[in-house]
Amino acid sequence: MAPRYLKPQLIDDTVNVLQISDCHLFADKSKSLLGVNTYDSFCAVIDEIKAQNFNYDFIAFTGDISQDYSVKSYEHFAEIIKVLNKPVFFLPGNHDDGPLMYRIFENLGVNIAKNVITPKWQFIFLNSEVYAVPHGWIERRQLDYAAFCGRRSPDQHVAILVHHMPHLVQSAWLDTQTMHNLDEFNTYIHRIPNVRAVITGHIHQEFDVTERGIRYIATPSTSIQFTPKSNDFALDSVGPGWRYLSFNPDGSIDTKVYRLKNNPFVPDTDVCGY
Repeated sequence: MAPRYLKPQLIDDTVNVLQISDCHLFADKSKSLLGVNTYDSFCAVIDEIKAQNFNYDFIAFTGDISQDYSVKSYEHFAEIIKVLNKPVFFLPGNHDDGPLMYRIFENLGVNIAKNVITPKWQFIFLNSEVYAVPHGWIERRQLDYAAFCGRRSPDQHVAILVHHMPHLVQSAWLDTQTMHNLDEFNTYIHRIPNVRAVITGHIHQEFDVTERGIRYIATPSTSIQFTPKSNDFALDSVGPGWRYLSFNPDGSIDTKVYRLKNNPFVPDTDVCGY
């Protein structure tokens, strides 16, 4: 059974979460992704988050920590994020090596729990990685695990976290790289009581829609950004971002996206893919 984590002593049972995603780190700190040094951009984001001194209970990283599947890239991640001094939970993205992450992260100070329990909410971390391909796929055993968590704590609201967005984002090229069995995923999660939200990465842009009572939320990347609603691959010039979320005891969610000010991380917009 996957490990779980119980978070005690919350103020008024509201859970405040910092969501970060898609830093795409390399073993070599000097390497860039489409013109952006991902190590430097991730450090800049973490520095700004620390300076904001926002009150949050834990960090949820929604995939693509690495760009090159290397142990060193994960060591860089753990070293950088530990300065925030908060529990860190993660899930694999399509550029990650999921089995490697689960083997090494606990010794690096990153929590490997897949279920975070609080008085009014629980957070379920699922794996949609299909190794070395852009699109995602959610296996039935992942869905069954989510259902098990829901049954185990039936009085709590549920947020499911997964890398690939199980919802089209009206971007023709990016919608080919979504969760390929999103219909199965969405049908299944509507059978789980109290699912309020699906929180994702992967799309490198802000996204927030509600459909059939479930809110689908994604955050910008800490590295490159994709232009929303583009037919072909296109990079946006807006800065790296992150998201704060407040999960309220009544099942509602308040959230806001922040970005680096005076953004120095400008991508090479002449490229046509990566």
